[in-house]
Amino acid sequence: MSVADSSKAPPLIDARGIHKSYGSLAVLNNVDFDVQPRDAVGIVGPNGAGKTTLLTVLSGTNLASKGAVYFQGNDVSALSATQRCRIGIARTHQVPRPFLGMTVFENVFAAATHGGGFQQHEAYDRSLDALNICGMNSVANRKAESLGLLDRKRLELTRALATDPRLLLLDEIGGGLTDGEASELVETIKKLHARDIGIVWIEHIVHVLLQVVNRLVCMDAGRVLAKGNPQEVLSDPAVVEAYLGTAL
Repeated sequence: MSVADSSKAPPLIDARGIHKSYGSLAVLNNVDFDVQPRDAVGIVGPNGAGKTTLLTVLSGTNLASKGAVYFQGNDVSALSATQRCRIGIARTHQVPRPFLGMTVFENVFAAATHGGGFQQHEAYDRSLDALNICGMNSVANRKAESLGLLDRKRLELTRALATDPRLLLLDEIGGGLTDGEASELVETIKKLHARDIGIVWIEHIVHVLLQVVNRLVCMDAGRVLAKGNPQEVLSDPAVVEAYLGTAL
């Protein structure tokens, strides 16, 4: 069950009948996916399940071959990633992509102005706020190229937050981190969720994911195998066979 009652407000995002093909290769096949207000939804599944492709369709990086995407009740299926970012959909990437020659602050400010579309004064304030929330103040004047993996992943979050998202899409942001670093990242994501930002998080480290999400979706071969309460999904025989058995 979602955190919020969907009868009181439209879903943050509602993807219906999503197909995505590259030539004859079908990567997503009739996927229905929704995020209710204040939801935190985790997505798991084996490699090649279509998880990241779904994220790109939600963010507008790729457009669906068939189906529709609604954001807060409005059809955004034809909008670009930039247009979706400016109405409240932000994402991070599995491999951090900062501007290496720029400082951390400059990276965040660029996200607020070019991604979020804010004028300089407001972009400055949003950048400072995002740096503070994500614990990046102490490295704000360092070049991004000097950052370790944890801080680069924090910078991904900070840049996304500076665009003022209503929905945040996270692609394996915990990958490659130690347990301690992953715990720090979880606390930051919890802070963002506490600000009424909806979360969609793809992650292979299931025990980390479960510290944040209230709903879980398992995908395999471009389809949704199971969705709902995290423990019920993880106990589903189809999920165990397709994902957990090999993952464990």
